Amino acid sequence: MSQDNQPDDKASPDTGAPMSPEEAMAAAAVAEAEAMNALSHEVATLKAQNADLAEQFLRAKAEAENTRRRAEEEISKSRKFAVESFAESLLAVADSLEAGLAITEATREQLREGSEATLKQLKSALERHRVLEINPASSTKFDPHQHQAISMVPAEQEANTVVSVLQKGYSIADRVLRPALVTVTAPK
Repeated sequence: MSQDNQPDDKASPDTGAPMSPEEAMAAAAVAEAEAMNALSHEVATLKAQNADLAEQFLRAKAEAENTRRRAEEEISKSRKFAVESFAESLLAVADSLEAGLAITEATREQLREGSEATLKQLKSALERHRVLEINPASSTKFDPHQHQAISMVPAEQEANTVVSVLQKGYSIADRVLRPALVTVTAPK
């Protein structure tokens, strides 16, 4: 025994008596084996979790790829069917033009009446698909985003305002397809 009344050798866990060096080594080996067994179990658990996470990642990646592919297909179909809907709207206009041309003995008045009705059908079809006229009134301020100035003329109006429209413009969904061709007032 040492000075603080503690035994020099380790005590046996079963009896409390001091252990021999062989028993101490055996106990240490058992403790080490248990620690190794616990670590092996932890490694196996972590490997299983890793495999599960890798599988989840691959599934998520495949799902993302499938979603991207489906979105591309939907966009393609959308474009195709949008054009189909627009073309379908124009079929009535084509039918009216053909019907007008089929009449061989039409009077000027009948031709004009038929042309006006056909133009009305065309404008209606364009408006249904948000294709709108850009037809600025006289004295409207010149807008370079919607108008294209062809010439400048002296006039009594304020400078840089529309004098006349030479050709209407068109926009679709707030995007200019063709600017209106206009003459504008020259600066004084």
